[in-house]
Amino acid sequence: MILRELFIFVAAFAAFASAVAAYLAVFHGEVALKEILSTAFAAVIGLYVGRYLQMRLSNG
Repeated sequence: MILRELFIFVAAFAAFASAVAAYLAVFHGEVALKEILSTAFAAVIGLYVGRYLQMRLSNG
């Protein structure tokens, strides 16, 4: 269970970080590591909040 959650966290963080980096490179021409990491972290937190709410609402 913990290994699955760790895999989801790492995969989601990598996906969001690469998407933010690609966006910054294409539309702004520069890639700041601080922006990438903070935005990816915020997105992963939002993902986990959504997963928590989904579990709570499905249980009633």
